[in-house]
Amino acid sequence: MKADELVAISNSLGGDFKSIEPHLNRLEKHLTLRTYLTGYTLSDIDTKIWLAIKSNRVAVSFVRKGSYANLHRWFTYIEQVHPEIQAEVKAADEARKTKIQEASRAGASYNLALQDTDKGVVTRFLPEPSGYLHIGHAKAALLSDYFGHEAYNGTLRLRLDDTNPSKEKEEYQDAIIEDLALMGIKPDVVTYTSDYFDHLYDTCLTLIKGGHAYADDTDVDTMRDERGKGIASKRRDRTVEENLRIFDEMKNGTEEGLKNCIRAKISVDNPNKAMRDPVIYRCNPNDPHHRTGTKWKMYPTYDLACPVVDSLEGVTHALRSTEYTDRNPQFQWFLDTLKLRQVYMWDFARMNFIRTFLSKRKLAKLVDTGRVWGWDDPRMPTIRGIRRRGMTIPALRDFILRQGPSRNVVSMDWASFWATNKKVIDPVAPRHTAVLKKDHVKVAIMGDETPAEPRTEDKPLHPKNPKVGTKKVAFSKELILDHEDAKSFKEGEEITLMQWGNAVVKAIASGDPITSITCELNLKGDVRSTDKKVTWLSTQGQKLIDAELWDFDYLITKDKLEEDDDLEKFLNPKTATMEEAFCDEGVAKLKKDDIIQLERKGYYRVDKGYDEGDDKKVVLFCIPTGKNK
Repeated sequence: MKADELVAISNSLGGDFKSIEPHLNRLEKHLTLRTYLTGYTLSDIDTKIWLAIKSNRVAVSFVRKGSYANLHRWFTYIEQVHPEIQAEVKAADEARKTKIQEASRAGASYNLALQDTDKGVVTRFLPEPSGYLHIGHAKAALLSDYFGHEAYNGTLRLRLDDTNPSKEKEEYQDAIIEDLALMGIKPDVVTYTSDYFDHLYDTCLTLIKGGHAYADDTDVDTMRDERGKGIASKRRDRTVEENLRIFDEMKNGTEEGLKNCIRAKISVDNPNKAMRDPVIYRCNPNDPHHRTGTKWKMYPTYDLACPVVDSLEGVTHALRSTEYTDRNPQFQWFLDTLKLRQVYMWDFARMNFIRTFLSKRKLAKLVDTGRVWGWDDPRMPTIRGIRRRGMTIPALRDFILRQGPSRNVVSMDWASFWATNKKVIDPVAPRHTAVLKKDHVKVAIMGDETPAEPRTEDKPLHPKNPKVGTKKVAFSKELILDHEDAKSFKEGEEITLMQWGNAVVKAIASGDPITSITCELNLKGDVRSTDKKVTWLSTQGQKLIDAELWDFDYLITKDKLEEDDDLEKFLNPKTATMEEAFCDEGVAKLKKDDIIQLERKGYYRVDKGYDEGDDKKVVLFCIPTGKNK
């Protein structure tokens, strides 16, 4: 191999075994009867390739096993005879470990050995503005942010991949930028794939002129069938002149042009079907682009735009989920064929949750058919949805970063997700009281310790955190409490009225539901001796606040929705419940997005404050804690 070929190989040894195997085979053959890759002493090429193999755990494992005899001999010889090369390895390792040691959260490993980080790190987040960001996007965004900003003090670029005007809206574009800001992600640069439409057009011309792309008018079903079976398109051998002419027809949106697409001429029958002549340009004359209007009647696909623009923008390390792994050799083909600057790839497993789907097409269907209230519905797995449900940003970041950039695909239960959130909100959530309106029971308080007139006392809003503040608690001889509590009482039983003291149940009205009970205060009683400790509200001495308490269930009934499953068959018929309640007067001060705990009921996020709107009531959404859904 020539020197420039060896240099190219040194830049291509950072992927998984499937992507590096051809390069290892070439090196194995090249090292037959050679001590060094070039010349008779240690060269820069030897050093660069040795370090590239050493930094890739997959590559070094295969070399050390002796799977490649010549390569193993060369690698071991360099290691033993040139100790100076070890100093460079150790220095790089120490610097990297220092930067990422804080990321070893709960066992997650961030030790990826990213290539050439000493030359600077530029990552990118590449969402398509065809919907709102969901929990899967959050992982990609946070990992790219972590490696771009925290681990290597580099750069994070946000590029909106707006190449499909039939699906994209400015609304989604703006929402993505807002959601990233909510997650604490601040890209250094914001660009759009549409910024490069002229360059991508010229790139496609270059591919056609070089015999690396062709125009194809095969219908969609036939093309899919031929690609699956490894059959060459009847248009594959069109001349360069004919392909250029048709590409111009596509650009002008003529009748002939609209029948065609442009395909990269990579392979007909490669075992990796992503390499079977993928479509790289297609027509769309009907939908104006939200940024470029009607200037273009054809658009590049992700497969072409991604590697070209990544290289052009200076991205050094592109992180994407394992569903794109088969596309990595295709990505590399474009870089090699177009002689573009190398971009390293790293695949990580996307987050899958049980009874949840992340398909934007299916999520959009729920929105469009009114099954949910919108993209920010608390039942939706969108960033806005889970935030509206009550997930805090610190908990979201912590949970995702604890998963790490592993390639292992697992389906997680939401329980651990919400348990992480509880650890954040429990120490600071103010405690309040609510009594359900339905069948609430009136309580008459009697005895010498009963207040003659209603009074209030300051009580802590949080039992363990004085910084949360205090609230006014009203005491009087007329109370209300939940029917579920009242029906568990027995006459003569001693109970505890929380934040007041003990009382003895003297009388329970007959009937179902129970309408009233009578209790005698026994404030000297030991609260530790009672089995039942109940919440209550005084109907005197305060204004009770009307509230709606909402709870939500999964959108689907199946743990994992397969690609060919009929969504309609697995939709949960009832996913939201609402109960009306009375709350203590302090709840009227709460604002939208405040998070509280209603004692003995759970944690809630305020979706609407008391003073928002004319109906004068508070709307509260129940926040899961990991013990339930």
